[in-house]
This record gives sequence, structure tokens and C-alpha cells, in this order.
Amino acid sequence: MDKDFKTKISKALGDDVLRGALGRFGDAYILARAKAYEGYDFDALSENIVQVKSYAANHIDEMMDQFEKAATARGAKVYRAATATDAKKYVSDLVKKKGIKRIVKSKSMVSEEILLNDDLIADGIDVQETDLGEWIVQLAGQHPSHMVLPAIHMTKEEVATTFSGHLKRVEQPVIAELVKTARVELRKKFLEAEMGISGANIAVAETGTLMMLTNEGNGRLTNTLPPTQVFLVGMEKFVPKFEDAQHIIQALPKSATGQLITSYVTMITGPTPAYYADGTIKDKDFHIVIIDNGRRKMFNDEKFKKTFQCVRCASCLNVCPAFQLLGGHVYGHIYTGGIGTILTNFVNSERDAKNPQNLCLQCGKCTEVCPGKLDIPQMILELRNRMGEKDGIGAVPKFALDVVSNRRLFHSMLRVASLAQLPFSKGQPVIRHLPMFLSGLTEQKSLPTVAKVPFRDVIKKVKQEVKNPKGKVALYAGCLIDFVYPKIGEGIIAGLNEKGYEVVFPDGQSCCGAPATYMGDRKNARKCAVMNIEALEAEKVDYVVSGCPTCTHALIDSFKELVEDDPALLARAEELSRKSRDFSKLLFDLGGLPAGGDGVPMKITYHDSCHLKRSMGVFAEPRKILTDTAGVELIEMKESDRCCGFAGSYSIKFPEISGPILDRKMKNIEETGADFVVVDCPGCLMQIGGGLDKKNPKIKVIHTAELLLEKRKNSKKKNKK
Repeated sequence: MDKDFKTKISKALGDDVLRGALGRFGDAYILARAKAYEGYDFDALSENIVQVKSYAANHIDEMMDQFEKAATARGAKVYRAATATDAKKYVSDLVKKKGIKRIVKSKSMVSEEILLNDDLIADGIDVQETDLGEWIVQLAGQHPSHMVLPAIHMTKEEVATTFSGHLKRVEQPVIAELVKTARVELRKKFLEAEMGISGANIAVAETGTLMMLTNEGNGRLTNTLPPTQVFLVGMEKFVPKFEDAQHIIQALPKSATGQLITSYVTMITGPTPAYYADGTIKDKDFHIVIIDNGRRKMFNDEKFKKTFQCVRCASCLNVCPAFQLLGGHVYGHIYTGGIGTILTNFVNSERDAKNPQNLCLQCGKCTEVCPGKLDIPQMILELRNRMGEKDGIGAVPKFALDVVSNRRLFHSMLRVASLAQLPFSKGQPVIRHLPMFLSGLTEQKSLPTVAKVPFRDVIKKVKQEVKNPKGKVALYAGCLIDFVYPKIGEGIIAGLNEKGYEVVFPDGQSCCGAPATYMGDRKNARKCAVMNIEALEAEKVDYVVSGCPTCTHALIDSFKELVEDDPALLARAEELSRKSRDFSKLLFDLGGLPAGGDGVPMKITYHDSCHLKRSMGVFAEPRKILTDTAGVELIEMKESDRCCGFAGSYSIKFPEISGPILDRKMKNIEETGADFVVVDCPGCLMQIGGGLDKKNPKIKVIHTAELLLEKRKNSKKKNKK
């Protein structure tokens, strides 16, 4: 990651206007989208889109042949462009052949992708964007910052200033007046234009029909008024039949802007007639350019084939915590956000995607709202790992991950750290200040200290009184429970003992490899996977339990992928996957704990871990377990499942982004009036606990397992008295 990119991040974070505009839209979008989908089965609608688009992807050449035959029969000229250069040359040659000097454009991110405007303007052509947002950014000398809302990053005051500079007259920052100005200025451009260039949201193979979903009349004016029409269509826009388009038409507006339907749904099947001043009537010159430009390579890659299911709604951008802070001019190249990063890697270059891919938090919120059911975070991880294998991840991160994947060395260093930290902790359980170049790590939050006695030593002294055991559970602690929060481990043992299960702790376990995975070091991630598969010996226990959802995700999903090249290891990884559960989930599945607790009133709120809720679908279970505990009152917080900003190494790599995300979480916590925040993730505990220690130490953070341990311990003490 280069210094210039870090500078862009700092500039965006310091732009209150940008953050305000993106934040207001993000908040409004969530409500609007939910309202738009009322009465609709989002999962069923998404599944229809997946079926239609995946079929098209698997029959892409057949789709294009069928489309070309149908479109040509209706008077269109169809050209297939293998590269951006091919597409630009086709349009440029057409412009020169017909002597065109004035062009109007609408609804075409593909033209941005291939930088078509730059080439045409260099040839002396007057190229005019006519979408209001596109026109604004064109006048401002920028590229779109969002795939659906190109000028979302600009306020009405900035737009007024841009208009005033272009028109050489003062424009007031009144939205209705600015729209009126745009209408007056652009209308004459439509009438003068000799060529119209448009994009398309859908291309129907069966009929040769192009469909556009728009909220402005400029789209129709662009593809009806000029005598020469050119449509630029990416290969991913195909659907087999006319009725297949209905699923996208239903989902796209709701997911893009929270609308039930766009103002205009335009369907173009062949050229429309042109009426000339001499009274003659003849069809317009109608061209369709189908563009590959890296798409086929993307679709042929098994890890990225599902990108064909993207309908370009940009809902993934609208809910992304990082995008809401930085905008598309930082988080993106031409295409923006998480999906934009993936597209950029294939249709532009790996170099253009390298910096933006770092910004993904892996929170999974984008996957939750995607109507094409794309696992965007997983695809970004794949990019990250490929880049890491090709270019390396840097000397310092590589050294750190080499240490982490060496169990004996790593654990020895953590034991040394428990003593070395004393000058910084001053005897407290947290470190509030670090010196010099490390100071940024404690600017927004405190850090927990390494435990004096790690859990792997604590468990040797824990008495497990289980009469007639029902079975045996292996406890996988991960780094934080083992060396920072051993009390959580004690809570897990107590809960499972009460359910009749003996808990064992395999000494050979170590880091789950998530830090290596999320930093693009597949080699060290695999080393960690192998080490833990062999140590945990899932074949010998009934369950493997973890108190960290990130670790549980690794046990269930990541390990299998990392060892898939070794059949013997893969079989063991699959056994481990089948038996692995997160603590709250396992306790719930075992019937929960009998009603109990000390009955002392305790007002709590609950924060959902990203991995627990979105990767494993565990949401109601911990709430049920907590509210069954005597005295516990649960107050739901706003955005309980919004990322806290920890994201593993992300909070170290990007503390300036992690900090504002944490601030929002703390604000939501404070608004509940709760005394405790309960979490099921040690990473979230570390992040939220550190933030509250700095800014509101009255509110405490506790893991579900630890809360149950304390409440039931206190109850036993009461009963003894």
C-alpha cells in the first residue's frame, strides 16, 4: 500500500462534507430499502436472479449468438469487442466515418471503464454527459464516485459552485433550481447531437432487446433523438428470455435506491424511425457493442464466476462502513466499493485494484443485501491472497505472521510480553498509552494486557465435576482467549460442564490463521490450519467449541479450503468442520442452561459479531441464553450487527478508519442506557472495551460465557449462605 493512498484516506476522513453526505445517504438508504422490500420475498427474488444469471454465464456464447441474430434481424449492427481498445476504435471509426462532431451520452459505466470520453475529446469531439450526476462530475473534472449515484459525494453547494464556474454566472444552492438549470442547458445538446451513446441494464438474448432503468428522461432522449445510436453493453448484462428480466427489474431499484420501481423502464428492440426535414423517414443507424474487456477471464475463473450475478445495484456500497467514510474516489478506481475492486482487477488491472482491496473489513454486510447472492468479502480475500503470493505482503507483516504460525515461538513471545508490558500497563488490566510510533494504536482505544497466566495453564487447575458425562468437547481457544481473556475459557467450561460434557484442551493448538488469511499470506494460513487440524483431533470428541466466531469460521470453512490439495488432511478438516460450534450456538443446541443466575438486575445490550451473525447465521441463540438468566434485561441497540471496526489486523493497519466506525458503535451503545455490552467475540470485546475505557468507562463489556459464569457463580454463593 503506497503513501499516496494513505494520503487520500486521510484527506477523505478529514472531509466533513463528504462524510456527512455519505453518512446521511447510508442511514436513509437502510430504511428506504427495508420499506421497498416490504411484502416481497427477498431470498426468493435473489434466487431467481441467481438462476437466470448463472444460466447465462454458463451459456454466454449461445446467449450472444442468439442476441446478435435477433438484434440484427431488427436492423441493429452488432460488434463484439474483445478489449477496451477494440470498443473505442469501433466507436471512433464510426464517428469519423459519419463526420460526427457532437455526442450525448447516458447511463454507461462501461464508457467510464474504457475511458471512451478521453479518446473522443482528444479527437476534437464535443462529448456531453446527460445524466445529472454524470454531468456534474464531468463539469467538476472527476469520475463517478458511485455506480448508481455518481455525484453522491458532492453537496448542493459544491454543485452550485461547479455550475457557476462552467456557466459563468452565479447559481444558487437550491436543488430545484440546479435541476432546472441542468434541464435547460442539456436540452439543446440533445437537439444538436448527431450521436447518442447509452448503456443497458439488461440484454435479452431471445429478442435482442436492451433495457434501461432510469429516473431521468435523458436516457430516452439520448437513445431516440440523435440519428446515430450506440449502445455499450458488458457481457454480464445478458438474460435468456424476456420474462427473465422481470426479476432484475423488481430487485434493481429496491436495492439501488430504495425505490419500488424507477421512473422509466425503457425497452429498445431495434432502431426507431428518424424523421428528416425533407419529409423522408428511415431507421436510425443503430449499433450495439458487446464488450468483453476481461469479463470472460473473470467468468472462466471458478473463484469469480459468480460476478455474472451482479446486477450493478451498488447496494454493497450503500451499506459498507468503509465506503461511507471514504467514498468511491478512495475506495475504488472506476468501479467502486467491494464489487468495484473485483471488477477493477479484471477489466482494468490488478495494479488498480491493489490499494482499494485493502479497505474491505470482511464484515459481510454487502453479502447480506446483495440480490445476486455474491460473497464479495470472500472474493476480495481471494484477490488478496493471489496478490500476496505474487508480490508478497511486506517484510514486517511477513515476519509477524511467520512468528504467529510458529506455535512455540509465538507462545513464548506472548509469555514474555506479559512481563514486558508492565511499564506500559502500570499494573492495570489495560494499556492506555504507547510511546512514539506505536502511539496511534492507543489513540482511539485502550488495549488489553496479556494475561499473567494463559488459559492453557489455567485449565490444568480447573476442577470439572461432571457426573456421568454425556460426551467430550475439545475447546479451541484461539489467541485472545488463550492469552488475553482466559476467563472466557473458564465460562465455556462451566457452561458445558453444567450440560454434562467434559471439556479438554489440546495443547498443540495455536492461532487459527485468520491474521494470515486476511493479510493475503496463504502459506502461513495453511500452516496454522494443518497445525490445528492435527492438534484438535476432532475424530476423538463429540464437539469442538470456540468462543471466538472468527476462529469458529476458520474451523468450519477456512481450513477445508486451505488443505483441499491433501485428501487425508481434507477428510480430517471436514470432520472438524462438522463438529465445530461457536459457544452460544452449541449451548443453545444442547438445550440451553436451566433457568438460573443470581437475580441481581443487570441492564445489557448485545453486539452481534459479523462472523457470528452473517457467516454462521447465529443471531437469536445468544439472546435467548442471556435473557433466560435471572436478572438480565436486554435492551436492543440500534445497528446491533454493524461492524465495530476491529476486523483483526484492520484496526492496526487502518486505525484512522477503524476509529470512526468504533465511535458510531459506542454512540449506539450509549443510547441504550445499558450498563453492560455483551459480545460473543473476543476481538469485538477488545475493540469496544478499549473504546469505552477511553471515552465512557462506566459501561463495561463482557463475553456471553463470562457473564453466565459470573451470574451462576454468584447464585451458588447465595445458595450456600
